[in-house]
Amino acid sequence: MTHHHHSQKKLGVSILLNIGITLAQIIGGLLSGSLALLSDALHNFTDVVSLIISYVAANFSKKDASLGKTFGYKRAEIIAAFINASTLIVIAIILIIEAVERFLKPQSIDSTLVIWLSVLAIVGNGLSVLLLLNDRKKNMNLASAYAHLFTDMLASVAVLIGGLLMKFYSLFWVDSFLTAAIAIYLIIVGIKLLRNSFSVLMLFTPESIEIDELVNDINQLDHVKHMHHVHIWQLNEAEIHLEAEIDLSEDISITEFEAILEQIEVTLLEKYGINHINIQPEFNKTDDKNIIVQD
Repeated sequence: MTHHHHSQKKLGVSILLNIGITLAQIIGGLLSGSLALLSDALHNFTDVVSLIISYVAANFSKKDASLGKTFGYKRAEIIAAFINASTLIVIAIILIIEAVERFLKPQSIDSTLVIWLSVLAIVGNGLSVLLLLNDRKKNMNLASAYAHLFTDMLASVAVLIGGLLMKFYSLFWVDSFLTAAIAIYLIIVGIKLLRNSFSVLMLFTPESIEIDELVNDINQLDHVKHMHHVHIWQLNEAEIHLEAEIDLSEDISITEFEAILEQIEVTLLEKYGINHINIQPEFNKTDDKNIIVQD
């Protein structure tokens, strides 16, 4: 529990650091006329928003389940990731349009300011990246926060190089080029996150699970004739649920069925990582025996 709280505090620090960087870069971008700085600021701003969403979602997902909300808020983080990803993509497209316009009409830019602000951003993001380094493997939410921060750091490095090129070689078109590059990267990251969170929200079967193989494994167990009407879905990062109907080969007692149920639980958890199951036992019931039944 303390561990969770710990990663929350780190998120909080990252949020404050990023708000600082974002403000500095927006002011700097406006003063220096650098679109790359502004796009980097935007990148940082999407971070701040996504970190805040992650922070709020992580708090929400700890709330207890209740009669009105039997799952509690366990999907809050997935929805947060989905919203983050969509906004990332939209913002990136706007940036690319801006960059193209700028590329056709390059403007002179105050490179010294660009250089200092990109250094500031690299340091700030670097700190945030280090803070979240160990927690990023824990869940989609923190992983998305980490990805944001890490790409920010790289984007700021690019802006720094751009600033140096502008200062020493007056290559002002580099600014639009970098803006577009940062934006394209944002789109790639965004699409991946969008796909993952979308498939969880749509209750698609997690990619790691082969339903045919799973059904086959269960059908091998004693007394089990046929597993059918299967639903498998991911509730959030930590939970995969399965519900199914199982035809039994004889009319056994509930005690005997519970022994089978235990075998099913062990198989599903150890081999498939499914940690919540709900099985409906049946004997000689006339119903649809297909593995997948459209309800």
